[in-house]
Amino acid sequence: MLYSDMRIILQLLHSHMPVVPTDALKPRKSPRQARSTATVTAIHEATIQVLLSDGMARLTTTRVAQRAGVSVGTMYQYFPHKQALLYAVLDQYLDEVVVAIEEACTRYQGARLCEMSDGLVNAYLNAKLRYLPGSLAPYTVAADLDTARLISDVLQRTDRAIARLLASVPDAGFDDIAAVTFAVRTLLVGTVRASLESDSSPAALAMLRKQLPLMCRAYLVAASRGGVA
Repeated sequence: MLYSDMRIILQLLHSHMPVVPTDALKPRKSPRQARSTATVTAIHEATIQVLLSDGMARLTTTRVAQRAGVSVGTMYQYFPHKQALLYAVLDQYLDEVVVAIEEACTRYQGARLCEMSDGLVNAYLNAKLRYLPGSLAPYTVAADLDTARLISDVLQRTDRAIARLLASVPDAGFDDIAAVTFAVRTLLVGTVRASLESDSSPAALAMLRKQLPLMCRAYLVAASRGGVA
């Protein structure tokens, strides 16, 4: 999925549509074969392209179908309206970020604290910055869509992965892993969100990549029982 200008996407996604219940946002069916998966991917890509070129007000399932090169009938097999399209794009994006976190937590299982911390932070940053400005979708779409269930699932998966990782660190211990997990996740999510919303220039992103690992590592060292050996 390719994204371009952050300011454009912010304007496009800040619409005033009424909140749509979660059940009404789910796809009518899920792709089961490679061809249908490719079709849904093309529809997701086309949704972002239409947003960028035509704006939220002009985004329709018909326009997206034309851009994706599929029939309107095919489109409606998966998505009944544009809110469902936006929800699907958001769902896919968030899942990619969580999977990146889960894979990093598995990769650094049993690593020493500083190595583990840096690995987790870098994996999160890579996932969040890969498709700018898609990283802002969770913050802008939530006002228009009922994402409570989706976000809850994302947070639970993220916290489980981080908690398991923290419990495996051989050179540090934590009296309250749940509290530390919450703090680490909040540090990552909050810092990246604030940074992206204020400045997404190459220089700002380079500073984020340098400073966020230091912040997370310093917190974990301070929060560990008895410090790090």
